[in-house]
Amino acid sequence: MQIRWGKPPGTRQLAGSGWELSRGACQRLQWMTHYLQHKRNAAFTCRHFGISRQTFYRWWRRYDPHNLASLEDRSHRPHRLRQPTWTAQLAERVGTLRKQYPRWGKDKLVRLLARENRSVSTSMVGRILAHLKRQGALHEPPRSAVMRRVRRKLRHRPWATRKPRFWPISQPGDLVEIDTKELRPTRGVVLKHFSARDVISRWDVVEVHERATSLAAAHFLDVLLERMPFRIAALQVDGGSEFAAEFEEACQQRAVPLFVLPRCSPKLNGHVERAHRTHNEEFYEVTPQVWSVPVLNRQLREWEQTYNSVRPHQALGYLTPLEFIQQWKAQREEPKCH
Repeated sequence: MQIRWGKPPGTRQLAGSGWELSRGACQRLQWMTHYLQHKRNAAFTCRHFGISRQTFYRWWRRYDPHNLASLEDRSHRPHRLRQPTWTAQLAERVGTLRKQYPRWGKDKLVRLLARENRSVSTSMVGRILAHLKRQGALHEPPRSAVMRRVRRKLRHRPWATRKPRFWPISQPGDLVEIDTKELRPTRGVVLKHFSARDVISRWDVVEVHERATSLAAAHFLDVLLERMPFRIAALQVDGGSEFAAEFEEACQQRAVPLFVLPRCSPKLNGHVERAHRTHNEEFYEVTPQVWSVPVLNRQLREWEQTYNSVRPHQALGYLTPLEFIQQWKAQREEPKCH
């Protein structure tokens, strides 16, 4: 028996009758097929699929070749479910208090019930509230959009992903972090500062735009690829809207991997966050500027050259990023002794 694309033979006919194997059952059917085709060698089968013998034998005992549904997961629901121990009067009282104080949690409601000589645990009050919500007996006012704290998931994006756990970062260009910073130098003037920092060499590229849009970020990507003295293996950004749309499309067109940080985790972009402070203290606070984007970008270009080729970096052993990269290239070009 051969299984292609993770489905057993005859799956289409089974689907026509209203039944189809799940992905897990198809995988287990591959175990059984491999086991039977290799002279019932369980050890070889377990090594081949990376499973334990205990797991294999458990499913082998269940396996019925005339009923492939035997390879499906069984329900994990307990045979005896926990029954509610509260009374209808208590549930009614909890619902009344919650309607009276819709923003009070179970801990505060427990205190109110204790004043009425009702000894109830906090977890029980929480279960009562959940039961009332499921039954539709408790309707609470909706929260405003500002106060609503919804855990945002990474929305579907055609190119951006989470950074793999074991992504190699050992040489310049392996990971470049990008971020934006808002500038308010004078009243009525708002500019967006873009920074990019290589994690290994500390090479920085900076530019200012009037707005932090995805189109501006895409333009900054072109500048970044032009000014970095090495190939960029991957970029890392936060979940800002400026790093989607045109910027993401530009990364995809150039085949540059784009990693997006999870929500509320600026520490994972710590190198470029620290770069913001350096550029603020050593450029914006000491350099007289005309707050015009073209003029400011010319001054930033000069500061970028100073930062990368003149300023010693403590993290690099007081080398400049340029000196660090030159040493790195020299080490790569050294002939290997055989």
